Amino acid sequence: MHTTLTLTLVIAVAVFFDFTNGFHDTANAIATSVSTRAIPPRLAVLGSAALNFAGAFVSLKVAATVAKGVVDPHAITLSVVLAGLVGAITWNLVTWYIGLPSSSSHALIGGILGSAVAATGGFRVVQVDGLLGKVLAPSLLAPLLAIPGSALLTAGVLLLVRRRSPGTVNRIFRRLQLLSAGFVSFTHGTNDAQKTMGIITLALITTGHVSSARFTVPTWVIVLSATAMAAGTYAGGWRIIRTLGQRVTRLQPAEGFAAETVTATLLYFTARLGFPVSTTHAISSAILGAGATKKASAVRWGIAGNIVLAWLITIPCAGLVGAGVERLTRVAAGDALAVTLAAVVGAVALYASARRRHLAAT
Repeated sequence: MHTTLTLTLVIAVAVFFDFTNGFHDTANAIATSVSTRAIPPRLAVLGSAALNFAGAFVSLKVAATVAKGVVDPHAITLSVVLAGLVGAITWNLVTWYIGLPSSSSHALIGGILGSAVAATGGFRVVQVDGLLGKVLAPSLLAPLLAIPGSALLTAGVLLLVRRRSPGTVNRIFRRLQLLSAGFVSFTHGTNDAQKTMGIITLALITTGHVSSARFTVPTWVIVLSATAMAAGTYAGGWRIIRTLGQRVTRLQPAEGFAAETVTATLLYFTARLGFPVSTTHAISSAILGAGATKKASAVRWGIAGNIVLAWLITIPCAGLVGAGVERLTRVAAGDALAVTLAAVVGAVALYASARRRHLAAT
């Protein structure tokens, strides 16, 4: 009975994480399109939500990496998964609240790593090859490809249209941004929704509901994760949209199209390879690359530096929270339910407070 209750709680918290991932990362897909006025904000969010849902059904390789490729599955318990999820949610909400587009992927991986290390008392449970080869190296490579890729595509596009009037160019590329932003939303669903699928499946393997011999994600888990991601996307992460769309650099429609196209292409291929790359890393870097083609001063490098700092500290910070929650459940005599509910209530209160402030300001 206790195991069933804890499993249900894990699934519920995983769905909540997926929801926070959705509204935290909405900006990844639509910030540039909204800032260039290619599409109204609410319509952009609705379309992004639908495409995130559809993208979740494309591949399961990222889910397999999250479930089995970073932490030794034998060291995983329901309490470890629960504490890791709380760590990820906490960091997602903190960075969302202050408007920093940090990585939900790294928050989830950091939370699980921290709780697993705290539970076992050592780093031997970390699968170093998987962490380096499938998480850290691809996440470093993505920005290194996105910045020059976006800069080159932007330069090429601007070269092709250099003899046309700015009004005509903007009108054409606002329409093309509907396609490029939709592609980002679709690939975001392919990449990010799978991470929650992997965590829920990991919990099901731990309790014997899914065989550990052959990794499979139940259909209901796919539908549940896709729905939560889509709902979170529709809720909208307006603070981060403002950071990416306006505060880093101001893009014209052609530049926004280039940044989105490069981002979506990277996400598509990394998802096919099973690399849980950060959508935030990719789009932020692509925006920097597109903006820098005008002149270096067009990019607000101080804000860009803050974003880089958020990237660097996400895994350790989420890991520390995950480890702390895991230790708290022990202090509370294993009462994971009470500790998790308290953390989730605090997270919801933070979200509600920020929403009220946003509505009051608009």
